[in-house]
Amino acid sequence: MSDRVVPPMQAMPDGEAELALVVRLPWEDVARLGQEAGRLAAQMQRPVTLDEAVSHRLRSARPAAHARPGVGVGSGEQPGAAPGSGSVASLPRLSGSA
Repeated sequence: MSDRVVPPMQAMPDGEAELALVVRLPWEDVARLGQEAGRLAAQMQRPVTLDEAVSHRLRSARPAAHARPGVGVGSGEQPGAAPGSGSVASLPRLSGSA
């Protein structure tokens, strides 16, 4: 293990937040991320890291079924959710992850 200490979340000057994560992925997923980085690099015409590819993928991905779109944006709660309950649906388990 590394002795490096990284804060779990850091505010960036551009108003975004940076999170430090360690993720265990099957090699197939790493390969897909590499392909995504290659496509993004061709589009941006510069080298792209896997971190950038993941960030781009997360920003451009459609909201998952467990996400509650519209909450806090004025469109109201989803049906079946008690107002102010603060409940969060669990994430689906991905194959190959622990």
